[in-house]
Amino acid sequence: MSEPPGATVALADAPPADEQSKPLAAQRVLPLRRPGRWIATAVVLILAAQFVHGLTTNPFYQWDRFGYWFLRPNILDGLLITLEVAAYSAVLGLAGGIVLALARLSKSPVLRAVSWTYIWALRSIPLIVVLLFLYNFSALYKTLSVGVPFGPAFLSFDESKLATDMVVAVIGLSLNEAAYAAEVVRGGILSVDQGQHEAAAALGLPKSYQFTKIVFPQALRSITPNYVNQLIGLIKSTSLVFYVSLLDLFGTAQSMGSTYPGDIVPLLLVATVWYLILTSVVSVIQFYVERYYARGATRSLPPTPLQKLRTGLTDLRARIRREAAV
Repeated sequence: MSEPPGATVALADAPPADEQSKPLAAQRVLPLRRPGRWIATAVVLILAAQFVHGLTTNPFYQWDRFGYWFLRPNILDGLLITLEVAAYSAVLGLAGGIVLALARLSKSPVLRAVSWTYIWALRSIPLIVVLLFLYNFSALYKTLSVGVPFGPAFLSFDESKLATDMVVAVIGLSLNEAAYAAEVVRGGILSVDQGQHEAAAALGLPKSYQFTKIVFPQALRSITPNYVNQLIGLIKSTSLVFYVSLLDLFGTAQSMGSTYPGDIVPLLLVATVWYLILTSVVSVIQFYVERYYARGATRSLPPTPLQKLRTGLTDLRARIRREAAV
C-alpha cells in the first residue's frame, strides 16, 4: 500500500525517540529553523559594525571639534531660531491647511476654485522661490494699507519695518506648509466613513459640532502620521531661511564654517545630529498621539517602548528558565 503524500516529511520532522517517550506536556517544542534569516542578520550586523567603526575611527570627522561646537552658545542660538520658525510655521500652516481643506470640500464653487488654485500654485513653486520673493516684497509694495477696496485707505504700514527676517521666514514656510497640510487634512476627512456623517446629521447636530466632535477626531487617526511627515519636512526646510538672512541652525553652521574653514565637517555633523534629535522627538510625540487617537478603533492599544522592553525581558527570563530546566 502506498504511503500518503507528506508521510516522509512527517517522519523526517518527527521528534527524537527519547522525546516521544516523554509525556506530551514535558516534550520540548523545536522551533522552525530559518537559516536565511540568520545569514541576513549576520550580514546586516557586519555592515553596521563596519559603518560605525569607520565613523568613529576616521580622523576626517574630527570628533573632538564636534564636541567643542555641539553646545556652543551660537549653535544653541541658531537651534532656538530653528525651533521658533518651525513651531510658528507648523501651527499657522496647519490652521491654514484646515481652512483650505474645508474650502475644497465646500459646496461653493468659488471657495473650491480659490482653494484648489492656491494649493496648485504653492505646491508648484519651490519654497526657496517663495522665501526670496517675500524677502524682496518691499521692492514691489513699499507700503501696505487697510481701507475701503478701491477707495481711501484708513491705515498704512511700512512693509520694510513689518517684514523682519523672522516674519518673512515664518510667513513663507506657513504659506508653503498650508498647501500641503490642506491635502493631508482633506484626505483625513474623506477617510471617515460616510455613515458617521449620516448618523451625525440624523441626530440633528449642528454642522460645526459634527465636524469638531465627530468627524475631525476620527480623521485625526489618518491625519496624524501624514502630517508628522510634513512636520519633519518642515523642520528640515527651515534650513532654507539662511537665504533670507536668518541665522538658524544650518545658517549658523554655514557661517561658522566660513569663519573656521578647517571645521566645516564637524560643524555640518553638529547640524546633522541636532536635526536627528529634533526629528526623533517629533517621532516619539507622533507615537503617543497616534496611540491616543487609536482608542476605540483597535482592540488593544499598541505597547509603549517601555512596555515592549518589559515584555522582552520577561520572555527572555522565561526562555532561560526553560533552557535550564531541560
